[in-house]
Amino acid sequence: MKTEERIQGFARLGRFLTQFSEGAAKYESEDLNEFFYDDFNELISKANIYNPWFTEENVRNAISSIGGMLKESELRTWVSDYPVNENKKPLNIAVIMAGNIPLVGFHDMLSVLMSGNRFTGKLSSEDKHLMPFIGKVLIKAEPGFANLIGFTEDKLKDIDAVIATGSNNSARYFEYYFGKYPHIIRKNRNSVAVLTGKESIQQLRMLGEDIFRYFGLGCRNVSKLFVPRGYNFNDFYSAIVDHGNVVQNNKYMNNYEYNRTVYLMSSDPSLLDNNFLLLKADTGFSSPVGVLYYEHYDDIKELNKTLEEKRDQIQCVVSASSEIKNALSPGTAQCPGLTDYADGVDTMKFLTNL
Repeated sequence: MKTEERIQGFARLGRFLTQFSEGAAKYESEDLNEFFYDDFNELISKANIYNPWFTEENVRNAISSIGGMLKESELRTWVSDYPVNENKKPLNIAVIMAGNIPLVGFHDMLSVLMSGNRFTGKLSSEDKHLMPFIGKVLIKAEPGFANLIGFTEDKLKDIDAVIATGSNNSARYFEYYFGKYPHIIRKNRNSVAVLTGKESIQQLRMLGEDIFRYFGLGCRNVSKLFVPRGYNFNDFYSAIVDHGNVVQNNKYMNNYEYNRTVYLMSSDPSLLDNNFLLLKADTGFSSPVGVLYYEHYDDIKELNKTLEEKRDQIQCVVSASSEIKNALSPGTAQCPGLTDYADGVDTMKFLTNL
């Protein structure tokens, strides 16, 4: 396949996927609809049967994010920065996918295929229906992908390199079994937000999207706040009130109530509660579901140094303040672009250099 054929195939997939965003209209002129539209709609609506965390709203949000990423001009610009060899025999790249949020392995599949290689996806039991369906749509959009896309739940074999995403515990397993291959192995990371007390209600409301989207289960979800000493959380709690419907999800509610009980039994004086989100002072980064850690700071310059020192634990930093280095604007953490590589490791560079 030529690079241009790959670009066109993914661009067609992107146009198809944008129809499934919340409130989007069906494109009557989209010829892929004849084969896939109704079945995909049904799969989206039933995703929570297979995984109760995968609400229809969250699945549609993930699909919308992917569709927005697959613009033809942006794909072409992105790929042009890498030495893709169209004449090289494709290598078989195994991608072990997490299942914490819908379609979390899509960018790896995109990178493997755009780099001229063959993709073998090791499916998570938590998300084993959406990715194979999108693979079928992509093959219909560009038949040249037919021999370059595969999925399995079985043992991986005949592979040339591995990309694996999981927890710190599973990373040790991956290192043991796949360390002999060229690899990218990702561990736990979390995202943080820095508040200064000068944020508008709208900026705090947008921060709520970074906290609650996907119930906070993604590595790009904000799991901790850094706040100035003496910070008053009243405006923050007022701004996020619209996210209170998270407790309608039984799994979220069970986690929230369990953690509240544990913290109340310990009589933690730092604990704040609004009946759907617990705020707890903690120096850690990985807060449990239903909990948001917070930590006070005294000097924003010193905080920048701390964030730099902890960069191997942090996926994204969100802040409305221009004083925070490389910060994303509130509300954009779960809208990654093509060059927003997980853990800051350039997947395309790794694949094109194999």
